[in-house]
Amino acid sequence: MALSLVLPQLLNGLQFGVLLFLLAAGLTLVFGIMSFVNLAHGSLYMMGAYFAATAFNLSGSFPVAVVAAVAGCIVLGFLLERLAVSRLYSRDHLDHVLATFGMMLFFNEITRIVWGPQPYFLPVPVSLESTVDLFGISYPAYRFAIIVVGLAVAIGAHLLMHKTRLGMLIRAGSVNPKMVGALGVNIKFLNALLFALGAGLAGLAGVMAGPILSIQSGMGEPVLITALVVIVIGGIGSVSGAFYAALIVGIADTMGRAFLPMLLREMMSREVANAAGPALASMLVYVLMAVVLAVRPQGLFPARRS
Repeated sequence: MALSLVLPQLLNGLQFGVLLFLLAAGLTLVFGIMSFVNLAHGSLYMMGAYFAATAFNLSGSFPVAVVAAVAGCIVLGFLLERLAVSRLYSRDHLDHVLATFGMMLFFNEITRIVWGPQPYFLPVPVSLESTVDLFGISYPAYRFAIIVVGLAVAIGAHLLMHKTRLGMLIRAGSVNPKMVGALGVNIKFLNALLFALGAGLAGLAGVMAGPILSIQSGMGEPVLITALVVIVIGGIGSVSGAFYAALIVGIADTMGRAFLPMLLREMMSREVANAAGPALASMLVYVLMAVVLAVRPQGLFPARRS
């Protein structure tokens, strides 16, 4: 198979993977460390995209849109945690699901009321409208920038969790929050900070996805499902696991959608292959998750608590 055909799809898979990581990193921190099931995380991704589009329309600056999305989602996440989520930590996971599902519906309606039902579009920055040359193949510069940003965030998240005092407190608080609180650490504020950090990462994913997707109400639900697959495969509570699993899922999903129908045409009629290929490709990541759960239920890269 020609490199000119495979390499762009591989890069598309990496780009999709790092977007999934930006969303899954915050989700796995809240789910794995705080033991809170947050179905509203996809809504924070959606709100980040809307904040970015609004800021860009007002300022005409993409950097301002990025700052607005991340800062807006951090503030929104902090308020959401203090006003609603903090009251649910001691409740059953079913209560978490029901409450955050209600929040998801609430945010969907808010966006329809404030921004209307029509899709919004965030243009690609002028400086990234060109292409980059990789091994003789042209690839959109903006999509390549998404990969770079995702890798930078992954390195930053690793350093934060394993090389800073805040990361040490987060990991210690996930194991024995009462002991950490007894040592003088404000666990409530630490939880709020962690939730806000996850919301900021979701907002960053939203603004990065804005120029390649239409911004509309409900856009967070499909990607949330895939992000949940990522954290199950990577290991709940593991940021590094979320990164590796996001790359695996992103590449598997993209390559499957691109080449599985083509491979099926070699074994069956074109009509059957065209009908079965996309359906099988969409199932690929869920089959992968099922295999991982059967072989390694704790995930491929589970969190280390030490």
